[in-house]
Amino acid sequence: MKNMTARNHCTVTEFFLAGLSEKPELQMPLFLLFIGIYVVTVAGNLGMITLIVLSSHLHNPMYYFLSSLSFIDFCQSTVVIPKMLVSLLTETNLISYPACMTQLYFFISFGIAECYTLAVMAYDRYVAICNPLLYSVTMTYQIYSSLILGVFIFAVFCASVHTGFMMRIQFCKLDVINHYFCDLLPLLKLAYSNTYANELLILFFGTLNICVPLLTIITSYIFIIASILLINSTEGRSKAFGTCSSHILAVVVFFGSLAFMYLQPSSVNSMDQGKISSVFYTIVVPMLNPLIYCLRNKDVTVALKKIRKKFM
Repeated sequence: MKNMTARNHCTVTEFFLAGLSEKPELQMPLFLLFIGIYVVTVAGNLGMITLIVLSSHLHNPMYYFLSSLSFIDFCQSTVVIPKMLVSLLTETNLISYPACMTQLYFFISFGIAECYTLAVMAYDRYVAICNPLLYSVTMTYQIYSSLILGVFIFAVFCASVHTGFMMRIQFCKLDVINHYFCDLLPLLKLAYSNTYANELLILFFGTLNICVPLLTIITSYIFIIASILLINSTEGRSKAFGTCSSHILAVVVFFGSLAFMYLQPSSVNSMDQGKISSVFYTIVVPMLNPLIYCLRNKDVTVALKKIRKKFM
C-alpha cells in the first residue's frame, strides 16, 4: 500500500547535494584546490588529444587509445567538477531531478568507458610486445576503431539500464544526497520504494565492469612480463617495461578506488569514505593520466618538444 501511495503521489523535482564538507571555512580552500585541478585536467587532456592529432609519428593504435582515454577523462571531470565548484560557492546546493539523472547517466557512461579503455590498452600492449611481427595485421584501423566504438556502445548501454531503473525509484521529499554529485549508492539511500532490483544491477554490472577489464589487464600483463623476461638485452627490457609502467600506474589508482567504493557490502560501506574514494576516480585520475603518460613516455615527450619548437 505504501509503495502504491508513493507511486501515485511522489514527485520530487530537486535534491540537495551535501558536498565534500559542511564546514564553511573549508569551502573557499576546496574551491581553489578543485578549480586548479580542473584547469590542469582540461589543459592536460585536451593538450594530449591535440598533440596526438598534430604529431604524425603518434598516429598508431596505442596513441589513438590514449587520445580516447584523454577524451573520457576530460568528459568525466566536466560532468562532476563544474557543478561541485558551484556548490562550494553557494549555500543552497540544489540540483534538479532531470539534471541529477543526466549527471548520473554521463558519469556512469564515462566511468565504464574508462574501465574498458584501460583493458583495451593492456591488450594493445600485449599484442605489441608478445606478437610484434603481427601487430600491424592484428591492430588494423578497422579493429582498433571497432574496439573504441564497442567500448562506448557498451558503456552507454550500461548507463541507460542503470538510469532507467533509477528513474523508476520513488523519492518523496526534498532530501540531501550525501555526496558531491549524483551517484547510484547515495541516491538509493534516499529511495522510498523498493530498491532490490537496483542493488542487484549495481552488484552485477559493478562486478562485471570491474572484474572483466581487470582480468583482461592481469592476463595481458602476465604474458607481457613473461615475454619481457625473455629479452636478452637490459636496454630492451627497460624499454618494454617503460611502455607499460604508466598504464599500470593508471590502472592501480583507478580500479583500486572503484573497488573500494562499489565492491564493499552495504553494511561496511561508509558514504564519507566513498566520497574520498570517488575523488580519486572522478577528479584525481583524470588529472593524473595525461601527466603520467606525458612524463613517462619518451615518444610523447619528443612529440611535445617538436611541436613546441615548431610553434616557437
